[in-house]
Amino acid sequence: MTKKKRIHILLAEDDEDDRMLTEQAFEEGKLTNKLTFVKDGKELMDYLFHENGYNESNAPKPGLILLDLNMPKMDGRECLKAIKSDDTIKHIPIVILTTSKSEQDIFKSYNLGVNSFIVKPVTFSELVNIITQLNSYWFEIVQLPSSET
Repeated sequence: MTKKKRIHILLAEDDEDDRMLTEQAFEEGKLTNKLTFVKDGKELMDYLFHENGYNESNAPKPGLILLDLNMPKMDGRECLKAIKSDDTIKHIPIVILTTSKSEQDIFKSYNLGVNSFIVKPVTFSELVNIITQLNSYWFEIVQLPSSET
């Protein structure tokens, strides 16, 4: 097993309770990765392209994006399409973390280039388990591109 990498994770999630539960799941799972939140798709794009108050110092390029599909202003599908169409950020892995179980959402997300699709669990302990497994997979097993490239 390779050494754990500390990678910055950007979570795009409009539900305040889900943001809080995810943060608690990171703490419960003893994950030390930096976790940053944006509350809608528009803010995600502002963060990634350093617009509307975001810049290189307060919005470092994430090593992984956790993306909700159903968000205001710009939904996750639109964000996914925009990210994967831009040469400067298309290499950032994206994991959909959503309540949707729709086969159409799953198919469309993979068609747009998502790296993984996960349905949000019902219980907190299941969320901790998923976050711990995400950590193990993305930060211990997978070789990711450097965030500086």
